[in-house]
Amino acid sequence: MSARRYGVVAGLGGLVLALDQISKVWILGALGAARPSIEVTPFLNFVLVWNRGVSFGLLDRDSVWQPWLLVGLSLAIVAGMLVWLRTERGRGVTLAIALIAGGAAGNAVDRMRLGAVVDFVDFHLDGWHFATFNLADAAITCGVAVLLVVSLFGAPKNAT
Repeated sequence: MSARRYGVVAGLGGLVLALDQISKVWILGALGAARPSIEVTPFLNFVLVWNRGVSFGLLDRDSVWQPWLLVGLSLAIVAGMLVWLRTERGRGVTLAIALIAGGAAGNAVDRMRLGAVVDFVDFHLDGWHFATFNLADAAITCGVAVLLVVSLFGAPKNAT
C-alpha cells in the first residue's frame, strides 16, 4: 500500500511539474519587450514577473546564493512530506502531498535553471491585483487547502 501512495505522489506530482514547466516555456516565448502582457479576460492577464523571493515576493533579493538556499528549503520540505506519507493512510493527504511536491519541484526547477521563478497569472479587479503566480503556486495552494480541510473536518470514513 505504501508503494502505491508513493506512486500516486510521483505520478501526480510529475504531472504538476510537467504542466507547470510547459506553461512557463510557453509564457516565456509569448511575452517579452514587444508584448509585455496578454489580456485573457477583463479580470485576468498574463504578465511576466521574475520572482527571486518566495510567496508575494518576500525575500526578493538578487544574490547568487539565495536561489540555491530556496531550492534546498523546497527539497527539505518535500522530503519531510514524503517521510510523513509513510505514516499517513488517507487519500486526501496523499493528494495534498502530491500537489505540494509537484509545485515545489516546478518552482525549484525554475530557480536552478533561471535563478528565479517565472510567475505570470495576474488576477485583478477594479485596480486591485492579486499577487502574480504560476501553476506550481496554484498546486501548492490547492494542496495546502486539502490538508486544511482534512485536518479540520477529517476524511470521509471510506477515504482511507
